[in-house]
Amino acid sequence: MTQEYIEFKKERDLGAIITDAFKFIRLEGKPFFITIAKISWIPIAIAAMAMFYYMYSMSGLMQRIDDIGAGFSMMSAVFILMIAYLVAYVYINLAGMYYIQSYINNKGRVVYEEVREKTREKFWSFAGFGFIAWIIAVVSILLCFFPVLYTMTALSLGASILVFEDASATDAISKCFNFVNGHFWETLGVILVVWILVTILGYIFQIPAFIYQMMNVGISLESDDPTQMFNTFKDPIYLLLNLVSILGNLMFYSITLITNVFLYFDINEQKNLTGTIEKIDGLGQ
Repeated sequence: MTQEYIEFKKERDLGAIITDAFKFIRLEGKPFFITIAKISWIPIAIAAMAMFYYMYSMSGLMQRIDDIGAGFSMMSAVFILMIAYLVAYVYINLAGMYYIQSYINNKGRVVYEEVREKTREKFWSFAGFGFIAWIIAVVSILLCFFPVLYTMTALSLGASILVFEDASATDAISKCFNFVNGHFWETLGVILVVWILVTILGYIFQIPAFIYQMMNVGISLESDDPTQMFNTFKDPIYLLLNLVSILGNLMFYSITLITNVFLYFDINEQKNLTGTIEKIDGLGQ
């Protein structure tokens, strides 16, 4: 039986964007996540180890609050964790985006080698875009609330512009603001609804770790040494539950990634009629 193909290059309202995002996950979820995992497993594994190191350092700092060595270890753990998460985030985003691009270009058939190579080639451009976007966000926060609301809404589609228009980091930044011009409220509405949805779903994976932590805190409070509660941060079971929580949240993050792509093509279709023109050209072939 032929796999159903989902057309990305067309206009959609908010309901259709969310519905088709879940439909894409239902139809393509297994190969989509396997492809991301195969391409990103090393950055993800490093991020997981960085999380474990951070938890151990936090436990040591809480138990030896006046120890300069423990404080230095904690600072280094935070820095390593930030870098590791950034690299994993870039790989996951690019692998997911290029999976969708290959899916579109080949009408439902994804070429793994193509996704892998483009992900590696575009890593520094995406990282550069993220760094510039972060600076813009910080400046916007210092100015006022509304500027950051506008800038972050516009920059949310930068990854799609970077991939689907093969733009450089600086070009993607400048194109973002022109791209959402006239479509700001539509973009903001989709982002907010999806963010709320993904946040609520993400809490599902955090519940086991939270319950286990509260149980350990209750046991520690009954002991003679209250600092024993900080041993939870290096408890293997607690660390494993946190790892499951992180992986679960990454899975739900894919909903945000896919909806952003649908939103990009929705606005692009309204502005440029790209999908319509391609269909018309295809009729003459």
